[in-house]
Amino acid sequence: MTNTTMVLRNANVIDVETGHITLKNIMIKNGRIASVENTKAQEEKLNTDVVVLDLQGKWVIPGLIDMHVHIKEGYAPLFTASGVTTVRNTGGNVHELKDMIHASMEAPVPRVISADRIIDGPSGLWGETSPWSMNAESPEAAKKEVRRQVEAGADFIKVYGWLPKEVMEAVVEEAKIYNKEVSCDLVYSKDVTAIDAAKMGIQWNEHASGILQDIYPEWTMQADANVWNSIQWEQPDLEKIEQVCKVLIENKVIICPTMVLLDQAKLLENYWYPKNEVTTKLEENDGLVNQWKYFLSHTASLESLGRQATMNKAIAKVYFDLGGQIVAGTDTPAGIFTIPGMALHRELELFVEIGMTEIDALRAATINAAKALKRPELGVIKEGAIADIVILDENPLVNIKYTQKINRVIKGGKIYTQNELFEEVPDGETVLKNLESFMKLFESTIS
Repeated sequence: MTNTTMVLRNANVIDVETGHITLKNIMIKNGRIASVENTKAQEEKLNTDVVVLDLQGKWVIPGLIDMHVHIKEGYAPLFTASGVTTVRNTGGNVHELKDMIHASMEAPVPRVISADRIIDGPSGLWGETSPWSMNAESPEAAKKEVRRQVEAGADFIKVYGWLPKEVMEAVVEEAKIYNKEVSCDLVYSKDVTAIDAAKMGIQWNEHASGILQDIYPEWTMQADANVWNSIQWEQPDLEKIEQVCKVLIENKVIICPTMVLLDQAKLLENYWYPKNEVTTKLEENDGLVNQWKYFLSHTASLESLGRQATMNKAIAKVYFDLGGQIVAGTDTPAGIFTIPGMALHRELELFVEIGMTEIDALRAATINAAKALKRPELGVIKEGAIADIVILDENPLVNIKYTQKINRVIKGGKIYTQNELFEEVPDGETVLKNLESFMKLFESTIS
């Protein structure tokens, strides 16, 4: 942990709670915010042992939180370089991510809150059981897997839509014993709808999934063309959406719509791709870029997702307007060009495009995300909070795209330039060696 005392002077602090901007001095000690005071009040307290950074003409926001990613060490620093200082990893392997999960507060990678491997039903959307997914054939097998994940250190449990209803219920029952929340991805579900999952006690709904199955019981991703064509995808039935959303709100479901995932699929060859320092660095990652290009050359599955984009946005807006808990996430690096870190900025743009204000979009990736995680020390700039701060060259309340105008990033009290974070990206050989070590470790733990 850094022991340096730092003061950010003359900062235009955006208070995400109130939406107000005030000129403040922010004092940081031992990785946390020690005080946020009017500029004159703190001037008298400064001494020669304090590192002072004058931020006149700059704006500061809390470190951003991407609430739906699948992170790997090979591109983890790109999140931080994009101002994303915390991620919620919604499926992976906690053994593979252990170095990041247990990293120091000021580490150049984002803070990782993680599920372990996804629990799916036979024969598994992602194929056979692996270090990253497990296909449970019975309630007993599912409960055993929950216990294994709890012991491994999973923060929450993730279930997929091919899981039969009775097996999904078993997961929820077992998770409750260990006080673990459950997250669901029901995009490909044929057996469980969003309302079913909510009534089981599943707190988190990823992609606003399963709602379409509630509205259109005859529809699934596997439905024939006649069913698909019977739905007016570009004219969402807001009344039906509202009926489902009200039930989810009654059950206190948190929705992470990942609009960027579906929006990119709809745009296809015209996908969103900003030209900046992060994307320039990203282009060195041949694995990711080639993966996206490969998906783009096989458009059928992308088109089925893209067709739902307008509906997905309508659900997000209705849920927000009704007072439901909604948070910002991206599913990086799924789909096409969901750029680590930068995709969250696109998600914020989409929140504003659907009719939310800039401050409400920011809240979905800061204070509201932190509240959903029950982590009050994140997502705010106030005394006692972890010093995760993004310094911006422009005011994002004027234009949400200005969240991309990143000057520097503070992670756990340590200040970084983007170039310093790019230098932390590991080379391919290191990533491969670490993956091989993980595979050996996992095989020994699972046997």
